[in-house]
Amino acid sequence: MNMDRRLFLQFPLIASALMAEAQDPKQTNPGKGFKVEKGKDRYQEELMVMGGQFDCKVSAKDTGGNWCMYDTIRHEKGGPALHKHYFQDEWFYIIRGEFIIKVGDDTLSMRPGDSAFAPRMVPHAFAKISEGDAQMLIVFQPAGMMEDFFKQMSLQGSTIPKDQTAFKALWKAHGMEMVGPPLTY
Repeated sequence: MNMDRRLFLQFPLIASALMAEAQDPKQTNPGKGFKVEKGKDRYQEELMVMGGQFDCKVSAKDTGGNWCMYDTIRHEKGGPALHKHYFQDEWFYIIRGEFIIKVGDDTLSMRPGDSAFAPRMVPHAFAKISEGDAQMLIVFQPAGMMEDFFKQMSLQGSTIPKDQTAFKALWKAHGMEMVGPPLTY
C-alpha cells in the first residue's frame, strides 16, 4: 500500500515534467496581433502532408506553446492512420466537404459547420469522403511538437512511406502513436 501511495503522489510531478518537455521553453508570445492571408501559412511554408495542404495559422510561438492551429485543404480522399496523442487534445472544425472522424468507439459524420473533439490518449482518425477539395481547421492543445511533425511529414512526400518502422518512429518522436490503419469509407 505504501508503494501505491508513493506512486500516486509522484504522478502529478511526473505528468508536469512530461508536459514541460512537450513544450519548447524558447516559445514566447509575441504580444501583438497578426494576419495570415487566405491560402497562406504563418511562415510562408508549403506543407503537403499525405493528400493535403497544411497551413499553420496560429503557431506555438504565438501562444507560448499553449496551442496551435492548422488550416488543411484535403485534395485526396482518406486521412491519417488511427493514432493517439500522448499530450495534445485535438479539435476539428469542418469548413467545406464531408469527413468522417473516429474518436474512440464513435464514428462521426461531419459536414460544414460541424466540429469534433478528440481528447489526448484517445485513438482517433479522420478521412475526407467527399469529391473535390475539402477543408477543415485543426487545433492542438498544447501545441507540443506538432509543427515540427508536419514539417517532417511534408519531407516524406505525398504517400505513406514503405518503411513503416521509420514512419512509426517519426510519430513516436513527436508524442503520438499509430494504433491502427486509416479509416475505410
